Amino acid sequence: MTQSTLEPPRGPLIITAQLKDADQAWADRLRQAHYPAARNQVPPHITLFHHLPPSLHTELRTMLKGLVDRPAPSASLGEPFGSGGLVALAVESAGLLEMRAAIAERFARHLIPQDRALNRLHITVQNKVAPSVAKETLALLRTQHRPAPLGIAGLAVWVYEGGPWSPLSQHRFRR
Repeated sequence: MTQSTLEPPRGPLIITAQLKDADQAWADRLRQAHYPAARNQVPPHITLFHHLPPSLHTELRTMLKGLVDRPAPSASLGEPFGSGGLVALAVESAGLLEMRAAIAERFARHLIPQDRALNRLHITVQNKVAPSVAKETLALLRTQHRPAPLGIAGLAVWVYEGGPWSPLSQHRFRR
């Protein structure tokens, strides 16, 4: 995924951590089983920032290229959790949190309240369902949960377009 034109993007930028192929496939199967099909418009990911101004895209890409010029940070799958109509799997990664903190520091004056708050890293498995459905899914995932390492492949920038996201750039960690 790369930027196709030199025009600045028109919508807010979203920054995610991307999973390695095997973990991506596993998380995708999980989302296909539990995420409402009409809303499952982006691949599984770990959101680091929800809304940065599109005017930052060039500076952001430059920063991300520097952040990935190293081996991927270690990560592991944490406990499933839920709230209302959301079910997610916690992701434990000090390295991703350090990168997130560096980005937050650099772009602090541009952060919306949601991005200022340090929420736990996670992979969303189900969202925008009835709380009773989410409760059932959470119970099921808790019975199946086994702590495991999680492979992080890189960081990506997306453009939010009112529903679906469009890929803007992808930055892979050095092998």
